[in-house]
Amino acid sequence: MEYLAEFIGTGILILLGNGVVAGVLLDKSKAQNSGWIVIALGWGMAVMVAVYVVGQISGAHINPAVTLGLASIGDFPWTMVPGYIAAQLAGAVVGAALVYLAYLPHWGETEDADAKLAAFSTSPAIRNPVANFTTEVIGTFVLVLGILGIGANAGAIGGGQIDLAALFSTGFAPLLVGLLVLSVGLSLGGPTGYAINPARDLGPRIAHTLLPIPGKRDSDWSYAWIPVAAPIVGGVLAALVWRLTGFGG
Repeated sequence: MEYLAEFIGTGILILLGNGVVAGVLLDKSKAQNSGWIVIALGWGMAVMVAVYVVGQISGAHINPAVTLGLASIGDFPWTMVPGYIAAQLAGAVVGAALVYLAYLPHWGETEDADAKLAAFSTSPAIRNPVANFTTEVIGTFVLVLGILGIGANAGAIGGGQIDLAALFSTGFAPLLVGLLVLSVGLSLGGPTGYAINPARDLGPRIAHTLLPIPGKRDSDWSYAWIPVAAPIVGGVLAALVWRLTGFGG
């Protein structure tokens, strides 16, 4: 049941998150050119909805960086890590395919191949691998540390033990996590588009490669390792800092 929840939760995340990017960027969309604030808000609300739907079942990791961060400090079983990550990646591919279907007439109307790719995966504003990697590490660090902080303040973390399912059984915690993602997007999303989630970037990039999108460009696989590797580093570092500093009690 937990794996199915991660699949569904990540699918919802990508459907609503990539959906707002497609709405802002694709030609003849009613949301076209509505701007970065709309994208950041849309992603924040996408996280909120996904967490509300599946949080009590799986803890709504919906992000391999969260899963690996918790596993690295012993608060999530390593035996479940492969299944969680596989479910997250599969959900992300399906979510991206649903965005493709939702905006089906608009791909052919859009000439900008970069905009079509951006509706699936991230790319840097200035291509500098070291700087881009650093940005994604910082953004994911804040995300994971923020989630743990919300949990502690909600009383769902005690004795240093992290239980996201308990956290997301409370009414406002998913909304707070959505606002956290909104904050990260507004403050740290400009340089790279804030993947902060390996599944969020890799799954839709795979979908972009496979789907029959008219006039599409290559899927920029030379950049793809950064939004996969850097969030993992950031998530693990955040969990270690949380544990070593004793913030969780």
